[in-house]
Amino acid sequence: MRKISLRLASSFRNRMIFIFLLIIIVPFLLFAYYSHIKSIEGISDANAKMTMSYLQQAKKNFEIYLNNLNEQVNEVIGNKSVQDLLYKEPIDNSEEESFAVNMLTTLIHTTPVIDAFRVKVYPINPTKYPSYMRSIDESVRIGDQYWFQRSRATVEPIWYLTMPKQGRYAKPLLTYVKRFSGIYDSKLRGLIATDLSDDFLVRYFSPSDQLKDQKLLLVNEKGIVHYDSAVNEWTGQPFPSDSFISYMKTSDAGSKSITISGHTYLATYVTMANHPWTIVSLTPLKELTGTIDEINKVLIIFLIVYLICCISVVIYLTVIYTQPIAHLVRLMRRLESDNLQYLSPWSSRNDEVGWLYRGVGSMVQRIDGLIKDAARSERNKKALEFQVLSHQINPHFLYNTLESIRWKAENHGRSDISEMVSALGNLLRLSLNQGKEITTLRREFDQVKAYVAIEQARMGETVRILYSCDDATLDLPFLRLLLQPLVENAIQHSVRDNFDKGKIMIAARQEDDDIVIDIADNGKGIPQHVLDQLELEEEQASGKFSQSRRGVGLRNVNDRLKLYFGEAYKLKIVTGPEIGTRITLRHPVLKEGQELDSIQQ
Repeated sequence: MRKISLRLASSFRNRMIFIFLLIIIVPFLLFAYYSHIKSIEGISDANAKMTMSYLQQAKKNFEIYLNNLNEQVNEVIGNKSVQDLLYKEPIDNSEEESFAVNMLTTLIHTTPVIDAFRVKVYPINPTKYPSYMRSIDESVRIGDQYWFQRSRATVEPIWYLTMPKQGRYAKPLLTYVKRFSGIYDSKLRGLIATDLSDDFLVRYFSPSDQLKDQKLLLVNEKGIVHYDSAVNEWTGQPFPSDSFISYMKTSDAGSKSITISGHTYLATYVTMANHPWTIVSLTPLKELTGTIDEINKVLIIFLIVYLICCISVVIYLTVIYTQPIAHLVRLMRRLESDNLQYLSPWSSRNDEVGWLYRGVGSMVQRIDGLIKDAARSERNKKALEFQVLSHQINPHFLYNTLESIRWKAENHGRSDISEMVSALGNLLRLSLNQGKEITTLRREFDQVKAYVAIEQARMGETVRILYSCDDATLDLPFLRLLLQPLVENAIQHSVRDNFDKGKIMIAARQEDDDIVIDIADNGKGIPQHVLDQLELEEEQASGKFSQSRRGVGLRNVNDRLKLYFGEAYKLKIVTGPEIGTRITLRHPVLKEGQELDSIQQ
């Protein structure tokens, strides 16, 4: 049964039937889909505008309330009795108990003007006021809590969400904490905390009665829900759509459709300018598009009837034009097991079927060429990898040996040998790069500097070399062992002939999505035969490059760039006896964590 199903699915005739049916039905489906989408968009836009207007009004009313609340809090802070009582700390228990009585009496007369669930005033050092802290049902160690310390250190008022699980006030509370100092001095007096319960917030954020299951939310800048009109279902939890949180950060107001737990909602939001919240409205989309589902059912019935009427026409057309294709299929099956060179299909027909036959024949020849090209590319890659691997030595053995040599040189007063060994160790460490192909441009520059230091110590001459690089470019990912071979060529074949006048300049910058590095010297230039060899195939040029260090370095860097990044990234060389040599190396800016295999695909 399974083989019969596969045969039917692979039949060209059956596919033609399917394609013809698609040609007839798809336009109707597209029209229905377009109508459906436009209907939903129209309804959603109308609802979004209405909801946006409602949210703007709710935002305005809530901001007026918060401004009034802040003024009421400032009246309590500015109360002379509160200021005087917190002017200095009590020196004994009797004075502290007297403070507690007087402060509670003052707060009883001043805090009722604050339109909030609860108001508490905390001394700046609660441990000095045990009686008072007990009377307001708080611990003297409250000053050690994070919110207290943060509020004490912050000039601006701060909002906190608390989620009591039990006790007298076992419901979410939004707390407005503000520190205050003396009216006539800058000495900190204490903190005032004002709690808002959902009973206060519901006055400003109540869903519409016309839309079932609509909910209004207050979401802070970190995406945490601070208020949920649906009996605090999500209060204290992250908003269950990270993409919508990111979308809210793009503008101050907007709307889009989102999916949460398998349900689609029309989400509308408005960001408050002077407070750390965004007001969000979630309306189930099914409440807006219920009548459209009935229209879709009628359309499906119409399409089924139309499909039945078209079957006979589809079968007639497919039978006439499928026989040549069936013959081609049988020939292709023979090609799967026989030699490609002797079974290339051919047809003299000038219509599409003839083009198909000739196209298959051309494709067979092309496949054979691609197989050869792939094998050659793989050999090139393996050769380059072998060149790198052949220079790898156990890093711990090298580091330990070089460190021993450096230590002995210092003991014998040979600081020049010590510095040279240290530079060699640094060069090896940067070259090996823990076996990773990707390093950073900064490490490549460090490797070049270590190599130059070794060459200067080895030759006893100063190499005049100038480095120029944007700071932002230094930490970009970079393929290792690209710069050092080019600098080595510049030293060995240009600067070495005249250390007094020879100069090398390395400049790196970022252009769009590429890192561009120029390596220039004022030497006598690169011979033309070396430049010509760079364009030859590896099979032709490998034997020649083994005789020239300059050829090996340029060829290795050029081939690795082309292998990993394509022909657009091969070296650009401008050279001549009078102008010296300028090599331009382009390297794409890689994303963080991007591997070389993903670049090649």
